[in-house]
Amino acid sequence: MARAGIIHTPHGDIQTPAFVTVGTKATVKAMTSEMVASVGAQVVLANTYHLYLEPGDDIVRDAGGFAKFMHWDGPTMTDSGGFQVFSLGEALGSKVSKVASGEEPIVSDREENSQHEKMAIIDEDGVTFRSYLDGSKHRFTPERSMEIQWNLGADMIFAFDECTSPRAPHDYQVHAMNRTHRWAKRSLSRHTELDPENAQALFGVVQGGRFEDLRKESARTLAEMKLDTGEMFDGFGIGGSFDKDDMGTAVRWVNEILPENKPRHLLGIGDPSDVLEGIKNGCDLFDCVAPTRNARNGTLYVTGGTMNMRNAQYKKDFTPLDKNCTCTTCKNYTRAYLHHLFRSKEMLAGMLATVHNLHFIIEMVHQARKEILDA
Repeated sequence: MARAGIIHTPHGDIQTPAFVTVGTKATVKAMTSEMVASVGAQVVLANTYHLYLEPGDDIVRDAGGFAKFMHWDGPTMTDSGGFQVFSLGEALGSKVSKVASGEEPIVSDREENSQHEKMAIIDEDGVTFRSYLDGSKHRFTPERSMEIQWNLGADMIFAFDECTSPRAPHDYQVHAMNRTHRWAKRSLSRHTELDPENAQALFGVVQGGRFEDLRKESARTLAEMKLDTGEMFDGFGIGGSFDKDDMGTAVRWVNEILPENKPRHLLGIGDPSDVLEGIKNGCDLFDCVAPTRNARNGTLYVTGGTMNMRNAQYKKDFTPLDKNCTCTTCKNYTRAYLHHLFRSKEMLAGMLATVHNLHFIIEMVHQARKEILDA
C-alpha cells in the first residue's frame, strides 16, 4: 500500500511520505528554524495545549501565527490537544504509552510532566486540564480546540479526540471512539464557522485502539462524515494506541477504508522501523518527538540501529558517526568529539546530535519515497 504523493498547502507543497518535525512550543529543541530547514524538513508541527498555556494562543495570533512567530516559512500543522487527554490522564505516572509491546508498556513518546496525580478529567462535553505550569484549571472542548488552532494559524489542524490507553478494554474503546466521533462532528462544525474559505485543512482522527472492528468502524464513520452544508474532513489522522508487534496490521485496517485522495497522518509514531511499517501500509505523514529527544539524551540513529554516545567505547573513536550519512554532523565531527561533548554536558552536544537524528529519519523517509516512485 506504499504510495508517494504531493500535499498542497498555502505555504508550499509537501512531498510524501514525509516526516513532520515536532516543534512543541513553536521551537524545535536545540535548533534554529534555519537549521531545521537545512536537514530537509518540510513541515513543522506545534502543540496546541502547550502554546495555549504559554505564551497564549492570542499572543501567537497577534504575532501572525506560530510559523511567523518562530521564523518558519514552510507548511505547518498543529495537533488538537487531544493527546493530553491521555498523557495527563490515564498515562500520567503509570508508564503506559500509546504503543505497547507485548504485555509491558514502553516509555511514552511525548514530552509531558511526571506528576502522579491525573491532570485531565474527561466528560461528554470536553476535558478539564490542570496546567503543568501552575496547577490552574483550563477547559478544552472540540469548539475551543478549533478556536485555539485557528489562532495558531497552521495549514493543517486536527479535530479534538480522545486518545485511549492500549490497555483499555473493548467496551471502553467503544465508548471513547463514539465520543471521538461526536467531538469530530462538533470540531468540523466549528471549523467551518471559523474558516468558511477552508484556508486550514482539518483532519479527523481515527480511534479504536487495538481492535480491528473498531478501527474499521472509526475509519468508515470519519471518511463518510459530512455536515448538512456538505463539508467533510480534508485528511485523516490515525491516533490512539497500538501494539508494536502488529502496528502495520492496524494501520492497514484503517488505510484500506480511508479515501485514497486525502492524506493520512500516523500520529506520534517516530521509531524508524515503525515509520517504515507505516509507509508500507499506506501512511503519508508521521510526527514524533523521539528523534529530537533521543538526540538530546545521546541516543543517535545510525545504519543498522542506534548508538549511545556516552559509552566509553567512543572516547578514542575518530571516525564519523555514520559513514553513510551526509548531515553536517557526520561530515565534520567524530564519534570521539560527540562523546566528549555529551560527557562534558556541552550544549553543542544536543545541537549536533539533533541535526543528525532529524536528518537521518527525514532522509530515510525521502529514500522510501524514491523507491516507491522507482518501483
